Amino acid sequence: MPTPPAYALVATDLDGTLLRPDDTVSARSRAALALAVSAGARHLIVTGRPVPGIRSLLADLAYTGLVVCGQGTQLYDADSARLLRSVTLDRQAADTALGKLEAEVGAVFAAVDQDGVDGVTLIENGYRMPNPTLPALRVDSRDALWARPVIKVLVRHPLLGDDALAAAARGAVGDLASVSMAGPGTVELAPYGVDKGTGIATAAELLEIGAEGTVAFGDMPNDLPMFRRSGHRVAMGNAHPELRAAADEVTSTNAEDGVAEVLERLFG
Repeated sequence: MPTPPAYALVATDLDGTLLRPDDTVSARSRAALALAVSAGARHLIVTGRPVPGIRSLLADLAYTGLVVCGQGTQLYDADSARLLRSVTLDRQAADTALGKLEAEVGAVFAAVDQDGVDGVTLIENGYRMPNPTLPALRVDSRDALWARPVIKVLVRHPLLGDDALAAAARGAVGDLASVSMAGPGTVELAPYGVDKGTGIATAAELLEIGAEGTVAFGDMPNDLPMFRRSGHRVAMGNAHPELRAAADEVTSTNAEDGVAEVLERLFG
């Protein structure tokens, strides 16, 4: 009987982690993921991107498993191309949260990710997409952001840095939303109590894999909840200091195939 792998689930963030700076997955990383799968492990993508923002990547990877999307708000089955679970952010609560934040720090620029497999990212005037490769539609007013159900709100400030803006948002919005800092220029508001940790827990339950059997890779504070649900936590060499402090080990950067470096050691 073959020996089961030490880690049955390989959970990877995308931006700043599995993806190289040019938004691609290297040949080495692909081979390392294939090595883990051949050893009996499952690969689970856990990303802040909504479903429409990753479908082309899933096709390129020939990925057919579960995907935790939208900061834990969506659980997507790539094989059947359907949402298994989706949690929306109350739009009135979101608008109120933005108002409370602006009362503390002044005007902010906002964007939203709409719910659904064909949801659109809408951005108000002044908002600049942190990743220019992801599509977005500009709207004329903030009210237009709430035309359809949304899974999360993205916020930028003209002067404050990400850490300061995230801290201000946590203090201002209370239980109206969960606040995360997901990358350079990416502070987000999601449904309260929903994050990558709840997302990976739901997926792992369906896959019947416990936290102790999971190795997780990330680079930003929004990956902390995922780390708490994992048996082994790996921060990228380019990771935020808060995530590095919570990691069991720090690998090379995403530009240097840090995910592959660890997987080759664990499954090679």
